[in-house]
Amino acid sequence: MTSVKAIWELLRLEHGIMYAVGVLAGVVISSGLLFSDKVIFGMLTAIFLQASGFALNDYIDYEVDLVNERFDRPIVRGEISRKMALFLSIFLAPLGLFFSYLISLKAFLFALFVSLMGYIYDLKLKEFGLAGNIYIAFSMAVPFMFGSIVAKDTICGPIVILSLLAFLTGVGREIMKGIEDVTGDAIRNVKSIARIYGVDEARKISVIFFILAVLMSFIPPIIYRNFANLGYILPVLITDLLLIRSSVELLKSKQKSTIRKLRKDTLIAMCFGLIGFIAGALI
Repeated sequence: MTSVKAIWELLRLEHGIMYAVGVLAGVVISSGLLFSDKVIFGMLTAIFLQASGFALNDYIDYEVDLVNERFDRPIVRGEISRKMALFLSIFLAPLGLFFSYLISLKAFLFALFVSLMGYIYDLKLKEFGLAGNIYIAFSMAVPFMFGSIVAKDTICGPIVILSLLAFLTGVGREIMKGIEDVTGDAIRNVKSIARIYGVDEARKISVIFFILAVLMSFIPPIIYRNFANLGYILPVLITDLLLIRSSVELLKSKQKSTIRKLRKDTLIAMCFGLIGFIAGALI
């Protein structure tokens, strides 16, 4: 029998929880509203649709993951069949879209667009390197935008800035990930920056995006007075320091093993940035 742990790893449900929290954060930052039926529907939409996308990704990328020795993938370990992964992807997508429809037509159309882009990424867009990186970075910003649509039926100003911060950091992380995956990406002919322009160039471009995110973090207190408080400043300061430290390590280290550590560090940095936006909006 397929274990619960294997299904969790296939669907990356920890990411689903983070996406759901991102939706809730978008609601809080845009309106201050906490729980309602629409908020719950929005969080379920995020969980089901991201799970569907991850299952399809592992189904398609089986051979690449095998070469990259991604034993964190249950299909590679033989604990879940590719057929099961495809079934779960097809089964979960309508559930997510159904919950988005219960929110509003605009929420449904937004969720449908993002889902279709995700499937296009899994099937082909990933092979185009930077274009794929841009989509993944966009998907990191999507929960905040979706939360704003759930609460206000539009994307408000602070959410736009938060989404840009997440996007810039996300592009940096994906370009950096291409350095780690350069061998496996050759099988699918993924035109990552690391493969086309070299690992050193990929390091530099990744750092540029991290630094742009740091610079962007200074904008909210300038434009929105309610963000000029310690609730925003202190967590975001930690974010900036982590991104700067990661940039320095990325430029110094020539070991691929460092990339996995830096991906975790930059993810932690993004979490502190999110805390800053929520605290800044509520204080």
